[in-house]
Amino acid sequence: MLAIGYLVATRGAREGWRVASFLGGCGLLVVALVTPLDTLAREYLVWAHLLQNVVFAEWAPLLLVLGVPAELGARIGGVGAVRVLTHPFVALPLWVGVYAAWHVPAIYDAALRHPASLLVLEHATYLVTGLLFWWCVWQDAPHRLSSAARAAYAFGAFVLSAPLGLVLALVPEPLYDAYSHAPDRVWGLSRLTDQQLGGMTMAAEQSVVFFVVFAYWFLRFLAEQERVEEDVGRP
Repeated sequence: MLAIGYLVATRGAREGWRVASFLGGCGLLVVALVTPLDTLAREYLVWAHLLQNVVFAEWAPLLLVLGVPAELGARIGGVGAVRVLTHPFVALPLWVGVYAAWHVPAIYDAALRHPASLLVLEHATYLVTGLLFWWCVWQDAPHRLSSAARAAYAFGAFVLSAPLGLVLALVPEPLYDAYSHAPDRVWGLSRLTDQQLGGMTMAAEQSVVFFVVFAYWFLRFLAEQERVEEDVGRP
């Protein structure tokens, strides 16, 4: 439905790479929900659940927002609630806060024990706050940030979110009890090893994703500065 709505909304104003990006984001959501990854995440492995979280909170929202054409983005950005919630000083704390809250052991375990309600809410809040978070990185409306500000925003997001993965990778005991009664330990992983692998995976992927985004906007900033200097130097 999301893909169909997008294709209808962008009728007559589509760019191939944006369509590919949006549909790629939709594809990631499908992979996260209807493949064995979902079963592993719900019943067996912290690592799989953390990977699923990354899809909902980072990868899919990034591709979905990147796929929105500027004209459609301006219309969406004109909505009052969107204007407020996509402000960098609102969107970033919301995203980090939701990410952190769902990893509190009691909340994490409760979501897995109530897949029809809390787990659905978890996935929904990851996706919504992820969309808000990435909006001001890739869209000019309603808050047009400079390239330098977008680079700083991406760097700040990494600094604020990275400790979560590191904590999961370094803590000396399993934090989540929801998997303690799993029928078998998949791939022979102990609960602690599973958790550490999940934390390292999260930390590594965030390092890559946020470095790429930061580097893109920082290089854009340098190029813009170079053009300004050239213009000033012209007679």
